Parts: sequence; C-alpha cells; structure tokens
Amino acid sequence: MTGIKARRANGGQIELEEKGNAMYASDVAQRHFSAAIDDAEASGLGHEAVCRALLGLVISKYLETRSVADIQAELRFVAENCDPDTDFMFMRP
Repeated sequence: MTGIKARRANGGQIELEEKGNAMYASDVAQRHFSAAIDDAEASGLGHEAVCRALLGLVISKYLETRSVADIQAELRFVAENCDPDTDFMFMRP
C-alpha cells in the first residue's frame, strides 16, 4: 500500500506527495480523464457522453459533502469563466 499525503502547493493547488515524489491532483485527474476518453472513443461512444457522465459523477461526489447552493455556485463560476480567449483581472493584496 502506498502512502499519499495531500498538501497545498504554491498558488493553492493541491499537491499529493507519494514516497517523496510530488504529484498534483490535476495530474491524477488528467490521467484518468484521458483514459476515459480513449476508452469511450475506442468503444465508439465519443467524448460527449463520457464528459456528461463524468460531470454527473463529480456532482454526485460533491453532494456527499457540499450543499446544492455551493455546487451550483462553483458550476456557475466555471461556466461564466470557461472562455479561453477572455482575460481575467486579479486583485493583488
């Protein structure tokens, strides 16, 4: 069994430490997401159905520990800020 410990890295991103190696949560998610997309396309399902199914699974998992309003706010934020061509203004402390 491998020990994994989560901690906040620079910039607030979650970093998983595994036997002295650093692994980001986004790396884990990307690896599994890519595998799911590859499996779906190999099965002739296409990526749209898998993306919808994964989103449903994420929301179900969130509902175990978060309120509906909190999840809705997060989804709204992602939806309102998903344009890759939009510049975002950040406030500095």
